[in-house]
Amino acid sequence: MRKLDWSARGRARVYALTVLGTAVCIAVAFVVDSFSFETWTWRWGSDPHNNVIIPLLLAPLFFYLLLNKMRQLSIAHHELAHLAATDSLTSLLNRRAFTEVVEGYIQKMAASSKRQTDALLVIDVDHFKAINDHFGHDIGDEALKQIADAICAGLKEPDLAGRLGGEEFGVFLTTKTPERVAATAEQMRLCVRDIAFAPDGSNHRLTISIGGVIFDDCPTFQELYRQADEQLYFAKRSGRDRVKLSSRHPASRPA
Repeated sequence: MRKLDWSARGRARVYALTVLGTAVCIAVAFVVDSFSFETWTWRWGSDPHNNVIIPLLLAPLFFYLLLNKMRQLSIAHHELAHLAATDSLTSLLNRRAFTEVVEGYIQKMAASSKRQTDALLVIDVDHFKAINDHFGHDIGDEALKQIADAICAGLKEPDLAGRLGGEEFGVFLTTKTPERVAATAEQMRLCVRDIAFAPDGSNHRLTISIGGVIFDDCPTFQELYRQADEQLYFAKRSGRDRVKLSSRHPASRPA
């Protein structure tokens, strides 16, 4: 059975609050009609049934229109927020949103007494400029979309993926052992190699280089990005189409 959506964007809240608002109007009508402010006593009005009929005729329409308009505004706000945080080409998080989410996660872990192993991967498409120069930017964009899908294929919540700009992607892996981080990065590399990219009828292999940093402390995003980018540089200098990972070893840890 489908779960009712009680959020500000759901119809369930509109219907429930319409019924509640109508009931309140009926109750108020009885209070106003039945209470004498002169004698401070309660009495039935001359036409008590009007206290039900009139609110039932007017209140449901008023509350439904008002609440439905508020629901539409909430949906529009949500869609605008989604567009502001999403890369239009790949539908991944854009750089700002990706950075903010990772920073928020690290701050949450800093306030927690437990420590766990996480990782930041920085991914770059090998020789992407040659793809754009040879096939054009439209084909290049199609390649990026296929690569983004391949990168995300093995991810599970709460792992994150984002497009950091151009042909560069970021992946944040949470609660993973170093072995699992290495296996996930290698799976991404192989998934991209398996993409059937043949814009001119013949297959052209797509590859990526991956640099990453594994950590169990609470650094800043910029520190993580710098270390992961260094490993990406090593991966490219070593011949591309490979994974290079490092682990942080903080000088001191809180007790």
